[in-house]
Amino acid sequence: MDERKFVLKSTDRLLFKFALIFFIFTIVVLILCGIATYRAQMKEYKAQCIANVRSIGDYMERLIQEKGEEFIDYQNYYMEHYADVLIPYNFNNYRGAWRDYERALLEAENSGTYRGGSGFKSTSETVRKAYFKYYHEYWLLTFENARKAFNLPYTYYLVPKEDTFHMIYMIDGERTCRGRDGKKADSGDFLYLGDEYYNDPEVYKVQWSTWFTGERQNDLQVWNNEWGYTYAYYTPLTINGMKLGLIGTEIEVEEVNKDILSTSLRLSAAISIMLVSCLIILLLFINKHYIKKLSRLSDHMMEFSTEKNFEIASRILSSTKGKNEITLLSYRFSELIQELSEYMNSLLATVKELKDTKQRADEMNTLANKDSLTGIRNKNAYDREVLRLEFELAKGCKKFGIAMIDLNFLKVINDTYGHEHGNSAIKQLCYVVCHVFKHSPVFRVGGDEFVVVLEKDDYINSKALVDEFNSRLEKLAEDESLDPWECVSAAIGYALYDEAVDKSVDDVFSRADKNMYARKKEMKAVRTS
Repeated sequence: MDERKFVLKSTDRLLFKFALIFFIFTIVVLILCGIATYRAQMKEYKAQCIANVRSIGDYMERLIQEKGEEFIDYQNYYMEHYADVLIPYNFNNYRGAWRDYERALLEAENSGTYRGGSGFKSTSETVRKAYFKYYHEYWLLTFENARKAFNLPYTYYLVPKEDTFHMIYMIDGERTCRGRDGKKADSGDFLYLGDEYYNDPEVYKVQWSTWFTGERQNDLQVWNNEWGYTYAYYTPLTINGMKLGLIGTEIEVEEVNKDILSTSLRLSAAISIMLVSCLIILLLFINKHYIKKLSRLSDHMMEFSTEKNFEIASRILSSTKGKNEITLLSYRFSELIQELSEYMNSLLATVKELKDTKQRADEMNTLANKDSLTGIRNKNAYDREVLRLEFELAKGCKKFGIAMIDLNFLKVINDTYGHEHGNSAIKQLCYVVCHVFKHSPVFRVGGDEFVVVLEKDDYINSKALVDEFNSRLEKLAEDESLDPWECVSAAIGYALYDEAVDKSVDDVFSRADKNMYARKKEMKAVRTS
């Protein structure tokens, strides 16, 4: 239909045809229709709320079910150890917890206490606890991000105690501080875990019905407390046929109720125009020329709202005749459906492309800054660290140093025992460096070269740490039970920033490098080729 040819005359408008009867009945009809519309809107809104929060709960359930047995192990460990584990309150990502887990795993392997397995399957309790911290931070952030993404006031995961009608907030989207006495507090450095409440089954019927039946309820739990007026929906979580807990999602309704009331009042004014058609003289005319058209359009709109079939747009146009607001509304609605179809297709394609791009970027960033042999940061990461130090230097932060470490006789090891054992020597040296300078970032900047950035306590204790490093290498050299490539030898040199001689970070690096080579000459380990 060409919109330019669709022009309504004043006599074609519904406003003109209904103007006379509107004045008489508008006040009474407005009140009656407002009440009926408000109730209908509230009923429809509640049904929509159930559909919305149910879809969000299903989404969170699928995320958890993908973890399978690992989530079950996580829940079992939580219920047994939540009072013993300290998790930072203000964390905003779980990378630190993951690094702590990797470090615990490495220390367990090197200390001889490790007997196999990783994560919750590890035989080391230290590794299991570190993995639990990472896993809990991961799921807490997942629930918090879901709450933000779907604009919800509250999301959480409950573990019921059905024999006592208590609910444990295992994953609580509203963080609570833990005090020094281990109880809930208004402030603190750690999360309070295992928050438990008695939920009266007579009051929380929807919540307990969901748990005991193991099925989603077509109803909402109404909350009206210090956290606001909300509707809550519960999704039962089952993994491998085992019933584990409830996923709770809530939406705020107080402001929406006000909007519905306002909308109902506005709609009642429009609906009152149709209601006055009860006048017998106008009933047949209105029914034939207007009500049937509105009914057909309403059916199409309802069909679209339930089936989301975008082909309805063409059917609306084919069934539209005449020139009036109903025809114009039909045209607008048909056009809206077509635009919505195009928008949804474009949006889905864009979301997929953004997700793929982010995943590739994260993978490339990780690979670009990680040394593949030792697992520590590489030369690229060191260059970025230099930029940071230059920035700190420009701000006046001048308390830092650099330690340069070079593995001795790597070529001899490679030529004599093979490159595989040469790599073992590099990793052995990396292990010593990381454990001596455990509070400093360590970088592998060359085949057998390592750089340590000394700050804070390691800056203050730099000489003692260098002595400890040399002492550890001497003990390795004296250990006759070790293979030649395990008795690593290395030269270390360090330099602390001196504003009298250093103009940049590279100047400190150069002095550390010279000191390292001086040490290498002293050890008679200078490369000859």
